[in-house]
Amino acid sequence: MKFFLFASYGDLLSQRIRHGNYRVRGFLFKALIWGLIGVSVVWIFAIYIHGVSALQKESLLPGESNALLFALFVSVFMNLTFAPAMMLFHRLSDHYIEHRLITPTHTFLESVASIDYIGFVRFVLFKTIPLFWIPAHTITFLLPGRYRVFFAALLGVALGLILGLAKSRKPTKEVA
Repeated sequence: MKFFLFASYGDLLSQRIRHGNYRVRGFLFKALIWGLIGVSVVWIFAIYIHGVSALQKESLLPGESNALLFALFVSVFMNLTFAPAMMLFHRLSDHYIEHRLITPTHTFLESVASIDYIGFVRFVLFKTIPLFWIPAHTITFLLPGRYRVFFAALLGVALGLILGLAKSRKPTKEVA
């Protein structure tokens, strides 16, 4: 529910900044996807928290009693393995929802074929993960467990704001 509500609000905020309105095409479907992502995040947090803890107990990672190193390791491993797949899924699902509402015959494979993968790698993988997600999730894993998912959902709002501002400053191409 936290992701359904807060990350969806990030989509609304980004839309408002970029286009001056709150009309997100396929908003309810996108909110449901955010909800599913939220469920997977709860599971993934548990997997990576327990995995890093086990590696530290086995002396396969340093800093067993160091909260900052623990949080950093969880964030780095999660963001370098799970996050790219989740972010690509999110990009594909958004594209599919938006285009399916315009063209009922639009297929998921058409969405797969139309994604700018080089742009995805350059921006999402090489910029947002190291510069935003790893530091932000390091903070997330320094928090008490009951606040982590809520904070992660709020990060969706923050990212919506950041992306909305970044996209609103880019000059648009004019078609002659």
